[in-house]
This record gives sequence, structure tokens and C-alpha cells, in this order.
Amino acid sequence: MNQQRRIFAIVGASSGNLVEWFDFYIYAFCALYFAPAFFPEGDLTAQLMKTAGVFAAGFLMRPIGGWLFGRLADRRGRYAAMMLSVLIMCGGSLVIALLPDYAHIGNAAPALLLVARLCQGLSVGGEYGVSAAYMSEVALAGRRGFFASFQYMTLIGGQLLALLVIVFLQLCLSETQLKAWGWRIPFAIGALAALISLLLRRSLSETVSARLRQRKETGTLRGLLQHKRALFTVLGFTANGSLCFYTFTTYMQKYLVNTAGMSAQSASVIMTVALLAAMLLQPIFGALSDRIGRRMSMIVFSALATLCTAPILYTLKSVSNPYAAFGIVMIALAILSLYTSISGLLKAELFPAAVRALGVGLPYAVANAAFGGTAEYIALWMKSRGVESSFYWYVTVLCLMSLLIAWRMPDPQRCGYLRD
Repeated sequence: MNQQRRIFAIVGASSGNLVEWFDFYIYAFCALYFAPAFFPEGDLTAQLMKTAGVFAAGFLMRPIGGWLFGRLADRRGRYAAMMLSVLIMCGGSLVIALLPDYAHIGNAAPALLLVARLCQGLSVGGEYGVSAAYMSEVALAGRRGFFASFQYMTLIGGQLLALLVIVFLQLCLSETQLKAWGWRIPFAIGALAALISLLLRRSLSETVSARLRQRKETGTLRGLLQHKRALFTVLGFTANGSLCFYTFTTYMQKYLVNTAGMSAQSASVIMTVALLAAMLLQPIFGALSDRIGRRMSMIVFSALATLCTAPILYTLKSVSNPYAAFGIVMIALAILSLYTSISGLLKAELFPAAVRALGVGLPYAVANAAFGGTAEYIALWMKSRGVESSFYWYVTVLCLMSLLIAWRMPDPQRCGYLRD
């Protein structure tokens, strides 16, 4: 594959990744507006806890998606799995966009909302492992960190686009209109964007040979269990990385509103600019990992996250100046970028091609569901109990665990299955 085709393959795979995460995150960013429509009882914190519970439920489907799409990608090819995942995400977003609220169909409204989120969770659970495997396989040797960083660049880009849509709607519509029907617009946009991504992905080349796909152990749990150390490494890194990621991205908007006392519009603007900067940092830190190694990148990330998480959250709690809040959030996102820029590649390098998509997708989905998907709910629950600061130390302990894992692991850039 020549360089031009490699770049096109990265763009095609990234387009679907961007759409997947736009559709998934728009739920979190619209929650402030549609929570009363589906959960009319209780105060704002109670309503947000219920919508966060549905958000977390979507993560419960991720392990199934990680297994199903990982097996499909290893046995039938990356192409088929990537096409199906985007199609399912499109359907979930369309259902939410058209779903009647509690006032019209009663308890069926939150129930159907849950079903749509479960479909989206299944799709996203499969997308991560498949796209990580594909992008690591088409990237150039010696520059894999740089090229593979576009996976999280588009993931953050999906969040950024979601926030930009929200900010645009806040400027064009009143809060009453947003709560009444405006929140449906982003879900409709997401469904349409998924169809465009399907067209872009149609021309992607397959990276797994037919001969490899026909092997007995390809895409099986039995084959995956032959790599137990890699399996537990992915579980450990994802537990910490996803918890930090959801704390400083999706939950941060609510934290600035519900704890720091900022307006929803100010919080959206802060997070929009911060995510834009974080997105641009991904290739820089990915290229850095090509020079210093994935292991060193993970050691630096874990050490800084262990030392800085609690001070960052304590400081944000009492900050009222939006510029100061932006600066503090950027410190957190810069530290996080040491992990996110190489997250998929680091895990893909640990597994052979026969179980790569399954090996990345399944343990990632399990740890992401257990720690990333519950981050927002646990944070809000601790706040409702009057022990919000306990959440800060919960995140810190997971960062310390990641540091121990990184310290003991060999560098996959030099010892893994995709050596430079």
C-alpha cells in the first residue's frame, strides 16, 4: 500500500470513528436539556443522575460489542465490521431524534431511550477495537504513533463537534426551545453523518488476509487467552485511561455547572475550546511516542495524573473565572493526551493479527464499561451524598495502578507484534 492510499485509509477509518463518537457523546452534552423530558421527577441533580444511569447502561453493551465486532473483524475482515458498526450507530441516533417524551408515552419513553442507548453502546464497543487494529495496520512503520493518534483525534473531534452543535443551538434557540425540541436536532445530524461515513468507508482496503481469517484460533476467546499478560495490561490501562478521559471531558461540563456554579453556556464554551486544543495535541504526543517509546509515554502520563488529578479537581471546584477554568482544564487534557494519543496503538501492538481486533476491543470494552461508563454516575452520586472529594481520590488510585503497570511492562514499540 503506497503512502497516498495509507493516508486515505486513515481518513476513511477516522471518519466513521468521528461519527460514532459524535453520536455517542451528543447524549451526554444534551442531557442538561432533555433530562426533564424523560425523567420529570426530582431536582436537576436527580434528573442528571437518571440520564447518567442510562448513559452508563450503554456501556454495559460495550463488552458484547467488543467481542462481537472483534470476532467479526478478525474472522471476516476489518471492513465488514467497520461498516456494520456505523450502520447500527445511525439507527440508534435516529430513534432518539424521533422518540416521544414522558408526557406523551409515559414510562415507555425512558425505556425506549434505554434501548437506543444499548444499541449505540454495542456499536461503539465494537468500533474502538476494530478501528484501532485497522489504523495500526495501515500506519507507516516508525510513524505509527503519529498516524494512530488520529483515532483519538477524531474521537475528541466527535466530542468537539457535539459541543459546537450545542453552542450553536444555544445561540440560536432559547433554553425553553432547547428543552422542548431543540435537543433532538443533534441526534438527527448524527444519523445523517453516519450515512455519509458509510459512503467514505466503502472504498477501504482490507488488511487481514483470507488465509489468516480461516485459522481455527482466529477471533476466538481461546486464541485471545493465549495472551493473558497483554489482556490484563489492556484492562489496567483502560480502567484508568477511560476514567480520566470521561472525568475531564464529558463529566467536566456538568462539573463546571453543578459544582463550580458556572452557566451551562459558559461551561460549553470552555469545553469546546479546550477540546479543540486537546484534539490538536494528539498528533504531537503520538509523534513524541515514536521517539521516546509507548512505555515511557505511559509512565509519564500515569505519574503526572497520579500527582495532579486531585489538585486539579479541588482547584476547579472554587474557580469562577472562565479563563482560569479553561487553563486548569487544559492542564488536565494535556496530561491525558499522553495516553489518548497512543491508546489504540499501544493495545494493538500487544496482540498478533489473528486476535488483534478482539484483543483490543473486548478488554477495552469491559474496563471502559466498568470505569469509564460509571465515572459520571459515581461522581454525581458522591456529590449527592456530600462526599464529592472522594471521587477525586478514586481517580487518583486508578492512576497509581496504571503507573505500576507501565513501569513493569516491556515497550510494545520494540517488543510487540507491530515492531518499528
